[in-house]
Amino acid sequence: MAKGEETRQFIIEKATPIFNTKGIATTSMSDIMEATKLSKGSMYVHFENKEVLACLAVDHNMKKLGDKLVSEISKSKTAKEELFTYIDFFSNAVNPPLTGGCPLLNFGTEADDTNPIVKEKINKGCNANQQLLANSVNKGIANGEFKPNWNADEFAVIMFAMMEGGHLISRMSGNNDKMKIIAKTLKNIIEENSL
Repeated sequence: MAKGEETRQFIIEKATPIFNTKGIATTSMSDIMEATKLSKGSMYVHFENKEVLACLAVDHNMKKLGDKLVSEISKSKTAKEELFTYIDFFSNAVNPPLTGGCPLLNFGTEADDTNPIVKEKINKGCNANQQLLANSVNKGIANGEFKPNWNADEFAVIMFAMMEGGHLISRMSGNNDKMKIIAKTLKNIIEENSL
């Protein structure tokens, strides 16, 4: 990797948790300069403006989260384990897998009315998560783990929405009590549809 590309990647990596914690609108280039110890001139050599950097930080956050999730799920031996792993992975909203919490929730809430580029990135991330869950259900149906009439797409929407909503209320309350209820409910639904 060339020196310029290394610096660019370094800036993205340092900016990512700041954007995820503070949001795009309230993160300033000064915040990024402080984290990287680089000058304003150096920042603008690598990024045209804050919005360009923010979009790259969104991509980096989602890739980092996705890589961690897929790494955990890949250890599962069954489709049911995959679904349980997904639930467990996101169940500690007070101490989430990424600094600042779930980037889909954080950036999606901020960008829905203000940033169509980030909105589309988050929408794709939401759809990808739901597809991942539906794929696990369909795999389990094909393997004879789950009831053949279980609607994978509908359950994927329900599970994703419950986990994201649980993340929100847990972060707001500062504890995981509600997320524990959601995790237990989802696992019960999975058990009810298991053979």
